[in-house]
Amino acid sequence: MIKSMTGFASLTREDEALTVSVTARSVNHRYLDLQVHLPPSLLRLEPRVRDEAQRRLARGRVEIRVAARRRGRPPVEVEVDEALIAALVDVAARPDVQRATGGRWTVGELLGFPQVVTVAERTAELGDDPDVETAVTGAVGEALGDLDRMRTSEGGHLRADLDGRLLALGGLIERIEQDAGAGAEALGQRLTARLAEIGPDVHADQAALAQEVVRFVARSDIHEEITRLRAHVSHWGALADAPEPCGRKLDFLLQEMNREVNTIGSKADGHETSGLVVAAKAELEKLREQAQNVE
Repeated sequence: MIKSMTGFASLTREDEALTVSVTARSVNHRYLDLQVHLPPSLLRLEPRVRDEAQRRLARGRVEIRVAARRRGRPPVEVEVDEALIAALVDVAARPDVQRATGGRWTVGELLGFPQVVTVAERTAELGDDPDVETAVTGAVGEALGDLDRMRTSEGGHLRADLDGRLLALGGLIERIEQDAGAGAEALGQRLTARLAEIGPDVHADQAALAQEVVRFVARSDIHEEITRLRAHVSHWGALADAPEPCGRKLDFLLQEMNREVNTIGSKADGHETSGLVVAAKAELEKLREQAQNVE
């Protein structure tokens, strides 16, 4: 089955006690590369998040971000370091400091000192709560499901483009076979006619020369390469229709197809065939570029 490795999903789920937000995005990657970002109090859930992602996805660099907080509480908590403020007040009372600053510091100036006030995301109170774990893992699973559906939808567009390019490649293969066959036959006829013209002068070697003509035509034959190319095209369709991920297999198949086209190019004897081979290589390169997006 053709799925894209590119996708995005975002959701927020709330109940009476908890708000959970999850974002999941994925891009192309040779393997499955998971990057999981959880609040500190929920780091224990990372193995479960990874297991869920591995169950749903086969390839791609996937980033999952989770935020959770109790409802009815501010999303952040503010802490004031009273001991640090007391120390600053003592410093402010010193005569030399008063002379330098022109008087006592204001409350705003005291609070503006580094580390006097700290603001942190409110997550510590989540604790080892089974209900929290259920809510978070459920939201993650739902987001990954949305991500997978988007990748499947994008895969449908990829499939349409790949099928169109594969159809164009099939047409080029047909034309290469026809042109090469006509060229080989014409070459054989020309050489045979030429031998007939000079036959009286090389009568003793005419049979040997005719045999060389047969060998030359055989070396130029591309029937086997064409047959294998058609088999690869057929196999492509079978891979794309199968339920399991096929990106790596398609990439390998394209390498084999490119090898066959290169062999045909080395045997090509004619401007028309050479041009068709170049066009086939161009289609294969476009197929390869698109196949890099397939899971």
